[in-house]
Amino acid sequence: MTTTLVRSAQAPAQRSWRRLRRDPVALLSAATLVLIVLFAFVGPVMRPVDPDVLDLSHQLAPSTVAHPLGTDESGRDVLVRLMLGGRISLLVGLFAVLVSVSVGTLVGALAGFYGGWLAGLLMRVTDGILALPAFFLSVLTLTFFGPGLVPLVLVIGLTSWMGLARLVRGEVLKYREEQYVEAARALGGHDGRVLFRHVLPQILPTLIVNASVGISTAILAESALSFLGLGIQPPNASWGNMLSGAQNYFYTAPQLAVYPGVLILVTVLATNLLGDAVRDATDPTD
Repeated sequence: MTTTLVRSAQAPAQRSWRRLRRDPVALLSAATLVLIVLFAFVGPVMRPVDPDVLDLSHQLAPSTVAHPLGTDESGRDVLVRLMLGGRISLLVGLFAVLVSVSVGTLVGALAGFYGGWLAGLLMRVTDGILALPAFFLSVLTLTFFGPGLVPLVLVIGLTSWMGLARLVRGEVLKYREEQYVEAARALGGHDGRVLFRHVLPQILPTLIVNASVGISTAILAESALSFLGLGIQPPNASWGNMLSGAQNYFYTAPQLAVYPGVLILVTVLATNLLGDAVRDATDPTD
């Protein structure tokens, strides 16, 4: 009986996967993200050019064979800096979402599974942090502790988990009363095993949707903070600080702003569309 209940609980996930594979928007978005990842992580290997070498005799040079996208205000190769900047922006987005999802899932799961005073305490803390303006808090924290990759990841991740915690709590409240959860408890499963093996796997689609949207939000946050000089610091490149460096040359060399801006736009759009596709595929009412 327990096996049958577990299989019936897994059936919606299999149905959602079939829907997702047949969705052209999901496939196109996923393919776009794969190309962006290859561009950022494989591109610099295929084009081993030092992105930090200054060549003041070739400032703001147009596209050539040696520099397919031209050079920036310091004579550095724009293509390679876009690749390496994409690597940093994507890593910031990924690890910030890992922090956000980990904290939000843990808080929401504990509040939903145990309830009582623990749920009240965790949810009041969540509501209190949620009431704070996240971007202002990020700016204040980075101003105090200083910019950098690790502070940036932690700040973005720790200011974006609250909505997920409330969502996970509601999902756990629903699934903890299912028959297969009661069966697992009847067979002697302890709370940790029941929660992490039987309850949390059922909300995995919700976590995937939240993570896909969260990555795009984190990339935008990184770009904004780096644009303000509080994120990734030169000479390291990110799409955000490349935009910041291009603002003084918008009329003489607008391509310096267009290239990272388009990459941010495409990446955010692809992750959001993929998240929407996953949400539609996992909708039980559809």
